[in-house]
Amino acid sequence: MRLKGKTALVTGAASGFGREIARRFIVEGARVAIADINGDGARAVGDELGNEAIAIICDVTDGEQVSEAVRQAIDAFGGLDVVVNNAGYSHPNKPLLDVDEATFRRVYDVNVTSIFHMTHAVVPHWRAGQGGVMLNVGSTAGIRPRPGLTWYNSSKGAVNLLTKSLAVELAPDAIRVCGLAPVMGATAMLETFMGVPDTPENRERFIQTIPLGRLCEPNDMANAALFLASDEAEFLTGVILEVDGGRTI
Repeated sequence: MRLKGKTALVTGAASGFGREIARRFIVEGARVAIADINGDGARAVGDELGNEAIAIICDVTDGEQVSEAVRQAIDAFGGLDVVVNNAGYSHPNKPLLDVDEATFRRVYDVNVTSIFHMTHAVVPHWRAGQGGVMLNVGSTAGIRPRPGLTWYNSSKGAVNLLTKSLAVELAPDAIRVCGLAPVMGATAMLETFMGVPDTPENRERFIQTIPLGRLCEPNDMANAALFLASDEAEFLTGVILEVDGGRTI
């Protein structure tokens, strides 16, 4: 019960890393808002997780929708202690000049502008109260980039640095901001990152670049998010925790 009595909002929580983070937070005593542009998916996860979860439809690229999601969470829970900016988007692995401007903008809107919107929505609430915790999901792609994902890599580099800058500026308000940098995960986006079909042979070629010899699982991210969101990490801010099996060494 490491999050007993706490409340959280997790974006992109209808599947993958976000779904498992939300589930683990509830197991550890939190009440969680499942926010996702996929309304049916968010409701399904909310129903699965029970009375401690609510589902909120939210397009994180729309500032008004993000503000409304925060308002709904605060109204439902009486406050909001933790926000996990997990929603993410990538262009398929391909030569950089083959990515059009619309796709480039979508990558930045989902991965970076969403954090701008969330900061504007939640920081006034935290400043008026007792502070809070923001966790941003970056990527090892923003630390040790791979060919074929240049624009995605740069967006995650922005997330990683933005996390540190937010941490410095918001520390006087008792607001902690940390990041999670997963290596390629066993999620629905795997083929997008690899740029080739998800076959055992293609997986193995990538896994050989990870010292601990496997992909990042949703549970790995949930464990890391749980620690950073808990009071055990009360003296940590600006940390980018690499959940990568040694990939970035």
